[in-house]
Amino acid sequence: MSTPTTITTADQTYTKPARRTVWDFVRQQPLGSIGIIMIVIMMLAAIFAQQVSPYNPEDVDFEASPAFGGGAPSMAHLLGADAFGRDILSRLIHGARTALSIGFLSALFGCSIGAIIGTSSAFFGGKIDLLVQRFIDLMLSFPIIILAIIVIAIFPKTVVAGIDVNVIIAIAIPFIPKTARVIRSQALAVVTLPYVDAARANGFSSRRIIFRHILPNVTAPFLIMMTAFIGQAILLEASLSYLGLGVVEPTPSWGLMLSGVNADYYRTAPWMIIYPGLAVSVAVFSFNLFGDSLRDWLDPKLKL
Repeated sequence: MSTPTTITTADQTYTKPARRTVWDFVRQQPLGSIGIIMIVIMMLAAIFAQQVSPYNPEDVDFEASPAFGGGAPSMAHLLGADAFGRDILSRLIHGARTALSIGFLSALFGCSIGAIIGTSSAFFGGKIDLLVQRFIDLMLSFPIIILAIIVIAIFPKTVVAGIDVNVIIAIAIPFIPKTARVIRSQALAVVTLPYVDAARANGFSSRRIIFRHILPNVTAPFLIMMTAFIGQAILLEASLSYLGLGVVEPTPSWGLMLSGVNADYYRTAPWMIIYPGLAVSVAVFSFNLFGDSLRDWLDPKLKL
């Protein structure tokens, strides 16, 4: 980070905060930079999937499937073909679009609702805070996968732009209590600051104080948690799709590529399982690297 500047006036001396730049992050957090590079590659693959994929991910060619003696990686299919003769590389590229879309929307929705709940709980305090925290404890007592399955089972299936909205909601809901708990702990330190008391004394509404004076001051933990939750959402989407509760055929999905008929060929055609598994692992690893580095960079307590 650039060196802070000391400024002297007639009656006081103070230090101007150093400006943080992208180069500061790259220089101080090399592992986080690697994570960003991998994330950018996945995003570009998702955005330009139609242009860079060699085949249509839904095109079926049974002659290229293992059942007819094909499917192995070759010049025609660099990563091989699945049980239906569909090109694995093309499905991985288009699957990145599904994974990143669901991962980002789920993390954004869950973290946003959790931040509002956590901030409101800290602001009002008293019995409201007590009731909210007990409800959060109740939500945290459910395993994430069980809570997601319950949501999918309760709500009717709704598909928008080829993505099941219920999958996004099911993945986002488990993120709400986790975010609310962390943001509340940060907001408790903010609600006692003088400018919040001044806003109350001036008669500002609770909604204005929460959204304009408290939420902006918990942005750092919000961004850190959202980044980490994107990786978790990608893994959870793959798990739900593997169980047949997430994205459905023929939509390309890394979780779907690990299940169904493809799973029956794990001995004779291991490439069907290896490459989708690697895609999920690399995506989660990249977001975890970036999230951990972003936390170290934004949290002054972790700086020497």
